[in-house]
Amino acid sequence: MQAMTDAPGVAGPEGPAHVAIIMDGNGRWAERRGAPRTLGHREGVQALKRTVQAAPDFGIRCLTVFGFSTENWRRPVEEVSDLMGLVRAYVSSDLERLEREGVRVRILGRRTGLPADIAGIVVRAEERTAHNDRFRLQVAFNYGGQADLVDAAQALVDRAAREGRFEVAEDDLAAGLSGAGAPPLDLIVRTSGEQRLSNFLLWEAAYAELVFQDVLWPDYGAEALAAAVAEYRRRNRRFGGRPAQPVLAAG
Repeated sequence: MQAMTDAPGVAGPEGPAHVAIIMDGNGRWAERRGAPRTLGHREGVQALKRTVQAAPDFGIRCLTVFGFSTENWRRPVEEVSDLMGLVRAYVSSDLERLEREGVRVRILGRRTGLPADIAGIVVRAEERTAHNDRFRLQVAFNYGGQADLVDAAQALVDRAAREGRFEVAEDDLAAGLSGAGAPPLDLIVRTSGEQRLSNFLLWEAAYAELVFQDVLWPDYGAEALAAAVAEYRRRNRRFGGRPAQPVLAAG
């Protein structure tokens, strides 16, 4: 694994340093097999393990995955309960390995409203891996991009109330987001063939490349990630600018 830093930049000339994945398709994967959706979620956890292990091989220093959105609470109670159970199982089975392999775990999203034991798991995972700097794994859990922006804006309002009027810069708002400190986002991948962001990393996505893949998330792994990275490396990232045109000499 390559060393992780919080400074902007890419891992080498090709990148990407920071990849985010919307892990979509667990339910459809299960339905196509005549199985309950819970099986799709369980297989999705295995796909996450494969992807985390493969990511450093492509120069990725930070991986952010969309685990549970603020809107997912609207799903049936049984499905929400199963998703919470998978969080418990994943942390209990993999936290020691992640800590040992130098992975720093960050949980993005609101902590309020989480079951008490899940909130405790979040704290334990972050505290046990806080010293690691080889790779950064960010799990967006009880997360929504709009909610994250609202929370960051509210923090600025509270600051203004304490300190009086002040001007807000882009960096001020960015510093209040739950993913602050991660490398700039290079690539967002969505699986299952859907082509939308679904309220994920709205601020961070400003200049990220978007890649949509038809593979369902439980089937994901190193091969699919390699294809997404290869597509990213074919892109020409201009960040709103364009190369200067050569000046023709008069004569």
